Amino acid sequence: MTAGKSILAFTLFVCLAFSVVAQKTKAQLQKEKQQNLQKIKEVEKILTETTTKKKNSVGELTALKQRIVEQEKLISSIKGEINFLNKEIGENNDFINALEEDLNKLKSEYAAMLFAAQKANNSATRLTFLFSANSFEQLIMRMRYMQQYAEKRKLQAKAITAVQGELSGQIKQIELIKSEKNTLLNEELSENTNLTGLKKKQNVLVKSLEKEERSLKRDLEETKKALVALDKKINDIIKEELERAAHEAKAKPNNATTTASAVLSSSFAENKNKFPWPVKGFISQGFGRQKHPLLKGVYIENTGVNIQTSENEKVRSIFEGEVRELALIQPWGNTVIIRHGEYFTIYSGLKDVYVKRGQKVSIGQEIGQILSNSEGISELRFRIHKNTMALDPQLWLKN
Repeated sequence: MTAGKSILAFTLFVCLAFSVVAQKTKAQLQKEKQQNLQKIKEVEKILTETTTKKKNSVGELTALKQRIVEQEKLISSIKGEINFLNKEIGENNDFINALEEDLNKLKSEYAAMLFAAQKANNSATRLTFLFSANSFEQLIMRMRYMQQYAEKRKLQAKAITAVQGELSGQIKQIELIKSEKNTLLNEELSENTNLTGLKKKQNVLVKSLEKEERSLKRDLEETKKALVALDKKINDIIKEELERAAHEAKAKPNNATTTASAVLSSSFAENKNKFPWPVKGFISQGFGRQKHPLLKGVYIENTGVNIQTSENEKVRSIFEGEVRELALIQPWGNTVIIRHGEYFTIYSGLKDVYVKRGQKVSIGQEIGQILSNSEGISELRFRIHKNTMALDPQLWLKN
């Protein structure tokens, strides 16, 4: 009886502990899946807008590739839930086995009690047992023993009922988990079918674009020339700004402006990997030397990141600072340069601008609206500089 109670108490404790952890982990997995679904919705919108204006474009290809990435993430999160449920089913099976073992022991002990009670069931036997005592004290002890033995039988019966109830509850629980798992398996199958469809669509698009290789190379050369002009303009503006600031600091050393700039620089650096994204969307081209999404052996140098987004999306400042320059550079539209001490954030590809030179801006403040090109691609070219040195924005933006 003691061993049975110990096993039952231990298994109940283990199950409760796993249940607390399970709830938290399951909530995290479900939250991750909802985030994946939301991201898919955003990318799907971008993809639809891009294909509405022009089908079979590089912009459509990058959006489709990202859509596949998000689909794979969704399937991965569903698999994570299924794996978790498999673990939960295994733990519940172990618990059920332990309960059944306890129940068998309790029943065996109870059967032995009933057999012993049956043997001593008639009044003559009970009286013989009592009055064969050698002393009054032994008589009292035998009476107490008989009373305790009767109570123990009642407790054993209650323990059996309790374990049977717990066992029944665990069996129902495991059936619910199995039902949830089956739902997720069907969901996974459906999403895998969607993924196959997206990959087929991608293959068709790639083959179609490969036929336009000459046109793509011509467009790329024009883009490179425009980027050189954009880079030069931005670098010239930053250099002029730094020269102006250095001249002011030399004329008035240790002034309030210099101190405020140092504080802002420090605050900016401390927020690395915490900055909000300047616009909703996805990275369509990363920092540094990047492969062309279609042309083999062709690379593009990028001093920032390109964020593909939705039409008319609002662009926001990632940190407090001062607008130091506005520039119109075709075909990228407007560029806004904001200074944050020794750091600069540059936002290119704006249709409309909501700020002016010298204006103080706060974190998250709208500074303009995104421009959509003739192919329906809405893309922000975003940079972060420390003085004249370009930094990888993906290392600074929130994950």
